[in-house]
Amino acid sequence: MSRQNRRLSRASRYGAYVDGPDPVAPPVDVREALDAIGEDVMAGYSPDHALQEFLRRGGADQRGLDDLARRVAEKRRELVGQHALDGTLREVRELLDRALLEERKQLARDVDLDDGDRALAELSLDNVSPSPAAAVRDLNGYDWQSSQAREDFERIKDLLGREMLDQRFAGMKDALENATDADRAAVNEMLDDLNELLEKRQQGVDTQADFDDFMDKHGQHFPERPENLDELLDALAQRSAAAQRMMSSMTPEQRRELMQLSNQAFGSPQLTEALDRLDGNLQALRPGEDWRGSTPMDGDQGLGLGDGTGVFQDLADLDALAEQLAQSHRGSTLDDVDLEALSRQLGDEAGVDLRTLKELEKALRDSGVMERGTDGRLRLTPKAMRQLGKALLRDVASAISGRRGQRDTRASGAAGERSGGTRAWEFGDTEPWDVTRTVTNAVVRTVGEGGSPASMARDGVRLQIGDVEVQETEERTQACVALLVDTSFSMAMDGRWVPMKRTALALHTLVSTRFRGDALELIAFGRHAETMKIEQLTALDAQYVKGTNLHHALLLANRHFRKHPNAQPVLLIVTDGEPTSHLESSGEVYFSYPPHPVTIALSVRELEASMRLGARTTFFRLGDDPGLARFIDQMARQVDGSVVAPELDDLGVAVVESYLGTRRGGTSGPGDDGGWSSRGWWAG
Repeated sequence: MSRQNRRLSRASRYGAYVDGPDPVAPPVDVREALDAIGEDVMAGYSPDHALQEFLRRGGADQRGLDDLARRVAEKRRELVGQHALDGTLREVRELLDRALLEERKQLARDVDLDDGDRALAELSLDNVSPSPAAAVRDLNGYDWQSSQAREDFERIKDLLGREMLDQRFAGMKDALENATDADRAAVNEMLDDLNELLEKRQQGVDTQADFDDFMDKHGQHFPERPENLDELLDALAQRSAAAQRMMSSMTPEQRRELMQLSNQAFGSPQLTEALDRLDGNLQALRPGEDWRGSTPMDGDQGLGLGDGTGVFQDLADLDALAEQLAQSHRGSTLDDVDLEALSRQLGDEAGVDLRTLKELEKALRDSGVMERGTDGRLRLTPKAMRQLGKALLRDVASAISGRRGQRDTRASGAAGERSGGTRAWEFGDTEPWDVTRTVTNAVVRTVGEGGSPASMARDGVRLQIGDVEVQETEERTQACVALLVDTSFSMAMDGRWVPMKRTALALHTLVSTRFRGDALELIAFGRHAETMKIEQLTALDAQYVKGTNLHHALLLANRHFRKHPNAQPVLLIVTDGEPTSHLESSGEVYFSYPPHPVTIALSVRELEASMRLGARTTFFRLGDDPGLARFIDQMARQVDGSVVAPELDDLGVAVVESYLGTRRGGTSGPGDDGGWSSRGWWAG
């Protein structure tokens, strides 16, 4: 191995990539998200709400915000249920008991000690208060005979000082272990200088130079190395507020004990006074922190003052994350979630999950499937509608193929003659290439990109997908299709709303992508009827107004048929109820339940008008009401039409089959093979 390779091997280290998005990770796949969002939009949700719901739920292989929020709540419950707030008092009690035991041992074995002095000392020990604070106060002037006992007692004062400092300055407890008097004096000096600096800020006379001088002198106590006083203030105020919340969460007895003990810290009340002054300055400069909150703990693991303050900072992080992950405020985005805090509390894996969700949200917005309208709301773009329609159409094609035992093929246009026109190739096209147009496109593109005839003569012309054009074929017939979908109250109430929309979108996609020569009209009919673009229909909220105006819908369908006199009319009606309203000559809508005879008569009259225009009619009856079944059967027989009663999951398949089967071919209806030969088999 060469020296360079050995040096590279020694220097190289490999591990999980956690610092920002993985630069070699595959791009996020928006297809699953788009399908889920489209499903919610068709169910009546706004695209904004649908996007938010997907981010909350996540995908098959992607954890969502709800999962992160659940883990945040679990960690909070774990912290609260695991810890108790009497850790410092426990440690003081242990040191005190050990000191008393060692002192009693020394009194018992010291044969040179005067019996009167021994009895007086034992009496003093016997009368020590059970309260740790009172015991420390009572023993403060005691003449210890045991050096070990004296050392343990002094450690109580040292412990209290280090714990109180650790409450405000993380890590100070460990840093001051075995500290000398000079170390303690340096800390007291730092506190005095810090309070003076903060009081200058309150007066508005501090400068960056003042902060720099303070850090030059006391920077060893602040390993996070803040760059200005505001950063230092934020860190100190957050920890000081957490310390206040911890004290508020203790029982009154625990608070009283600690407040009395605090005057013994480092053997004098000076530290307590300096810290009280610091807390006052921080509260004045950062009043927005939570200085009064509390969270009772009911666990068994005792926490010292410093560790407890850290736990309360964690609780504040978790509470903030829970609110951020809820995304409950108007205008909330994933950028509101504190990624650093999430990784700190739940680990790097949770941070990766959040970054992936952010990338997914950004990809949905940047890929052209979602856009924000002039009203500030998100909406699905035509590109998104096409993608959703293709996905639905694939499902329909798969179902049809499974029923007929045939494999997927793409033979659209195979039965037609070449028209002489060309068009750009699209995925799935099987028409023959127009070689002349394709090569010409490649040459024009190459020249536009700076290529020269000489280079093309030398290297040849390289084709790209965008250069390809295919020859269009004339279909043997053109269909004029009217899809009438019931949007009445019962459709929304009985769970038929989304299947109806999925059916319309699948049929629209089939016609617009595979049979472009056909003219499709989507007509929604409730109390009145109206023609709709597919984007309008898929975004239509559930209608809770009673009324089924088939008469008005048929008027619009017949108008559509008359606009295309040379096309084969195909009438597809999806409904779950009898006609209960009609359009009067004045333009007003008349409603009656049970259906009025005039409503029935007008609906039948327009249905017969469709028959005279040559329309092949198919009813898709939803529901199992016997009265409805008899009524629709009678209407179908009146116009020599057919009736299909599909399950909701098969509605799209039934409508597409009917369109393909009745488009041309005698009297063949859905499920027959006779009408398919004119079009050729289609799937996929």
